[in-house]
Amino acid sequence: MANANTTLALLGATRGIGRILLGQALERGYQVRALVRRGSSLDLQHANLTIVRGDATDPQDVAVLLEGSDAVLSALGAPARNKDKIRTRAARATLDAMQRTGVRRLIAVSVYGTAETREHLPFFTRAVVFPFFLRHAIADHETQEQAIMASDVDWTLIRPPYLTDEAMSGVYASDFGANLDGLTWKISRADVAHSMLEAFERGTATHRAIGVSNREPLHATAA
Repeated sequence: MANANTTLALLGATRGIGRILLGQALERGYQVRALVRRGSSLDLQHANLTIVRGDATDPQDVAVLLEGSDAVLSALGAPARNKDKIRTRAARATLDAMQRTGVRRLIAVSVYGTAETREHLPFFTRAVVFPFFLRHAIADHETQEQAIMASDVDWTLIRPPYLTDEAMSGVYASDFGANLDGLTWKISRADVAHSMLEAFERGTATHRAIGVSNREPLHATAA
């Protein structure tokens, strides 16, 4: 059980990984401050949940979110063809707010296939999917990473491949580097959320980008 006096600030809480992460954090006993856009709603009420209305790309709004928080977890997403660089703008606003408030720990979702990991992708994903279908999203992920990596906060980037809606397993490959044997190239959103909380609780992998993926199940061989 997490320390009930520990407060997490959460970006992207209304859907996807962020919504699942919110539920997991509350189940572990954390206090959570969730930034929700004005006019949007969150389908959850909890004694440990504080909703802060604001814009994730506005440093002042994010600074209000961070008040009294021990860490920031960002699971912001955007449509694949969106050109507004939401992740990058939010990362810059978050880093600005962290400087204002003195919060040091940041854990953010990126994607496997950015920067040095691009060469490890399956050929079709690398040569077709990324440049033609996910070009804007990948560019946003990469500039988000660059902003975070250039900062002096204690950051960790989580890089999942293809996301699924399967239930949390809690069993997945993490920080596998160039050893890609047996990876499925997919992971559930619930397991990504789990990996973010594990990174925070263990206090490991600061100033590092970590790949996460499920592995192929091991099949028994006939005797």
